[in-house]
Amino acid sequence: MAVVGTGIRADLPWWAVAAAALPTAGLGGWTGAQIGRQRGIRNEVLEPGETVLDTYTVRPPYTEHTPPAAHEGPQYQLRVTTRSLEMWERSALLWRHPWPELRLVMVGPRLHIQHGGRDAGTMLLEQPGAAQEICGVARRYGVN
Repeated sequence: MAVVGTGIRADLPWWAVAAAALPTAGLGGWTGAQIGRQRGIRNEVLEPGETVLDTYTVRPPYTEHTPPAAHEGPQYQLRVTTRSLEMWERSALLWRHPWPELRLVMVGPRLHIQHGGRDAGTMLLEQPGAAQEICGVARRYGVN
């Protein structure tokens, strides 16, 4: 709608506004469909009564990773639910562990995750304070 509003305020002819608005609307619709598809795939693994509390973007483990294109969204995400912690690479579930089986340790800004006495991963989360938030949720749901 911003394209249409800007075109009208600039006194552009209707055909020029339509020429700019149609590709913009198409790209927006396609992006929305991709986001909805990814959410649908992710929600299939939820158990009955389980809800998603939050999703955190994880920085790629190596600096040589090229950043994803804006329409692709973040490559790695840690999803926090009422029953488990999940690691996703876009639409692919890498692992899912129930809260009682996890041990979380904060090491500076990083979150070290252990499952069954073995390392599940060390995450560097993009959002400030995300590691503290996840540890708080973990305590609430039975992680020591």
